[in-house]
Amino acid sequence: MTTELKLVWTDITTLAVDAIVNAANETLMGGGGVDGVIHRAAGPKLAQECFTLWGCRRGMAKITQGYQLPAKHVIHTVGPIWMGGNHGEADLLTSCYNESLKVAVANHCKTVAFSAISCGVYGYPVDEAAHIAIKTVWDFVNQNKELETVYFVVFEERVRVAYQSVLDEVFALC
Repeated sequence: MTTELKLVWTDITTLAVDAIVNAANETLMGGGGVDGVIHRAAGPKLAQECFTLWGCRRGMAKITQGYQLPAKHVIHTVGPIWMGGNHGEADLLTSCYNESLKVAVANHCKTVAFSAISCGVYGYPVDEAAHIAIKTVWDFVNQNKELETVYFVVFEERVRVAYQSVLDEVFALC
């Protein structure tokens, strides 16, 4: 089976998939940006479950139920804060995608939707983040055939352009 990679411009909280990936903070208790939007849409039980997980380290991922979301699960990953690119940010961002995908497969998820991890308040340059996201996912799905569809969910034009450019490069090589 070949995994489909799709770019969609929508609100990630509206997707009926097996799992959405939340660009969380280390507490997992909600915050700004997509993290806050996901927590508000899922309802208070998400925060209650997150509290039992005792946070999450950067580059790692943990899973919860989706509660009031159409997604069955939320995979929470904590991306790097951009500090110029010489502090291991690329390795941490790569780990976010790999660990999220491992958690998805371990929990029998077939459809996964990623937000643009670390591209908001954490300040990761969007072009670089898009390359890491798509290359990491591409490499993973070519080694692990369990996933049916991976969505890259964007909500801003600059992010859409960056992700589309990288996807066009990847598909041109196929």
